[in-house]
Amino acid sequence: MGLKNIERRAFVRAFVGACIAAGSLSAGAQQRSIVMASTTSTEQSGLFSHLLPAFKAARNIDVKVVALGTGQALDMGRRGDADVLFVHDQVAEEKFVAEGFGLKRMPVMYNDFVVVGPKDDPAGVKGKDVAEALRKLSTGNASFISRGDKSGTHAAELRFWKAVGIDTPAAKVPGYKECGCGMGPALNIASSTNAYALTDRGTWLNFRNRGDLVILVEGDTRLFNQYGVIVVNPAKHPHTQTEQAQAFADWVVSSEGQSAIAAYKIGGEQLFFPDAKP
Repeated sequence: MGLKNIERRAFVRAFVGACIAAGSLSAGAQQRSIVMASTTSTEQSGLFSHLLPAFKAARNIDVKVVALGTGQALDMGRRGDADVLFVHDQVAEEKFVAEGFGLKRMPVMYNDFVVVGPKDDPAGVKGKDVAEALRKLSTGNASFISRGDKSGTHAAELRFWKAVGIDTPAAKVPGYKECGCGMGPALNIASSTNAYALTDRGTWLNFRNRGDLVILVEGDTRLFNQYGVIVVNPAKHPHTQTEQAQAFADWVVSSEGQSAIAAYKIGGEQLFFPDAKP
């Protein structure tokens, strides 16, 4: 959904609200839907196709997802173009709430990041140490595809580079390439060029165009990947659907929502793990 569509939808909301106030429509006729800005990983992993129908059945509220990098999703929240955020950059999320744009950050689920690359592993990165893997990639000519889109995955990747003393990998790593794209497209580029990439495990498990790529680095505690949900603060944006957005946030951390997250599997493998035991 483009920004123009979001703006048009905001106008429709305002118009419907005005009609209700004027008595032209009953409150029961008001559309029950919210806009959720989220990450490409939650959408491209297939989670929302599993999760949102369960929420709709439970609360009769439609959720329209705008899948972006976490940084862009947070910007949507700052502008009031979304009602709720479902993202994965805890530092940025906490800053968003501290600045008054969100009501509260609630942890929802987690999985992990992995480094994928060609199965013959020309850079020799295979193992459990993500820092050592990036150090090896920084000294050779092997290609590394970065999302470069200010997403939660991109933010994590930059933290990992910084841990090995590289603050600007685009300028200092010979094979580093930024695509400015979502996780799925980044993996497609990596697959077609036999390059390395950092990805969340959920998207990887749902990714079919793997070519010669395999998981090479996993199991490092630094690869932990936490997701949170935040309702946009109506004090900043009174037009947002706070009650319905809060209904989603409360449901996704409830035993019902957490059980739905735990039940999502591909090939028998669980993609996300709820923060609360279902």
